[in-house]
Amino acid sequence: MEEKLTDVNITKEMEKSFLDYAMSVIVSRAIPDVRDGLKPVHRRILYAMNGLGLIPEKQYKKSVRVVGEVLGKYHPHGDVAVYDTMVRMAQDFSYRYLLVDGHGNFGSIDGDSAAAMRYTEAKMSKISIDLLRDINKETVNFVDNFDGTEKEPEVLPSRFPNLLVNGATGIAVGMATNIPPHNLTEVLDGLIYLINNKEATVTELMEIIKGPDFPTGASILGIDGIRRAYTTGKGIITIRAKATIEESKTGKQSIIVTEIPYQTNKARLIEKIADLVRDKQIEGVSDLRDESSRMGIRIVVELKREANANVVLNNLYKHTSLQSSFGIHFLALVDGQPRTLNLREMLSYYLDHQKEIILRRTKFDLDKAEKRVHILDGLKIALDNIDEIVKLIKQSKSEEEAVRDLINTFNLSEIQSKAILEMKLRRLTGL
Repeated sequence: MEEKLTDVNITKEMEKSFLDYAMSVIVSRAIPDVRDGLKPVHRRILYAMNGLGLIPEKQYKKSVRVVGEVLGKYHPHGDVAVYDTMVRMAQDFSYRYLLVDGHGNFGSIDGDSAAAMRYTEAKMSKISIDLLRDINKETVNFVDNFDGTEKEPEVLPSRFPNLLVNGATGIAVGMATNIPPHNLTEVLDGLIYLINNKEATVTELMEIIKGPDFPTGASILGIDGIRRAYTTGKGIITIRAKATIEESKTGKQSIIVTEIPYQTNKARLIEKIADLVRDKQIEGVSDLRDESSRMGIRIVVELKREANANVVLNNLYKHTSLQSSFGIHFLALVDGQPRTLNLREMLSYYLDHQKEIILRRTKFDLDKAEKRVHILDGLKIALDNIDEIVKLIKQSKSEEEAVRDLINTFNLSEIQSKAILEMKLRRLTGL
């Protein structure tokens, strides 16, 4: 067999291949869509759970069942990647509003791993139902899956602004997104304001949407970073843990930490404080305890009698992750292209998506109603001529002949004729 060689410029080939790879990672893996705020793996998990009937009212199913469904039909990648994504969607310290209702060990804020997928169970949370509401009414486009045997949604209807509400984090090739979570009520109020005031500015929207709202609480210092992020799409904010100083009956003071910055590992934080005390970089600490429970976080730093609590607390902010920075980058896919957006643009694109969803849903309902009316018109004709129709059907030798005779005799359509033939005799009394 004769070999066929083609000369290729390696520089151009590398440029083309790398660009194809980069765009694949950006569009198909790392960057969320501005319309539903989801990456493909998140979207496929929720769509698979919906297909399995794992709605809030039903019982939990093993996580491995969901992972298998996602891998087999929509996402032919590693099972660990899919399960880790599902685990994060069920962690109340990772998501502001949980999209998965997990049952079992789904990890902890101390960095503990979730139990194996064969041990945990899951179903959709109540709010995630609104991401998929009306998906069966032709509200979104469907595309072929990886082998063309199934269909999957290109985007979800997303009846609430998930991109801002739950945020997103992703590292692509040459770019990254880091969108903090926000309060649902504030974002919805901002959307209502924008609907009523189409020329609203970012400054006006900031009167309603004050800033990020992290699931672990803590405080944001200042608004300059928030304003810059909302205006330009990029900014850095400083998050500080919520701490109070308490005094015991014996006169000794303690620093009580009840909220820590987002994405901070509590166990590592306490370990860091202990190391600083041991190395005498922070002085005046007599004891350190983690009294956290299901009721919430509670880190107790007991101080020596002569220690100044405010000085110790400021040193803790300076040297530990009790105070940390969060770099905001509002990067999302708009028409398949990555774009850095400001607050107003993110809300506007979401509203455009909802207008399309409502329009397509209404058209679907209208078509369905018109088809029903058409059939009912045929049944009314059948009721008015019931004796003749029964006689005609009895005389017909086949269903095809009956349909043809009904069309010719009573000027019915094929759909109306078939509906009449499929009607059971006992329904005549109801008509």
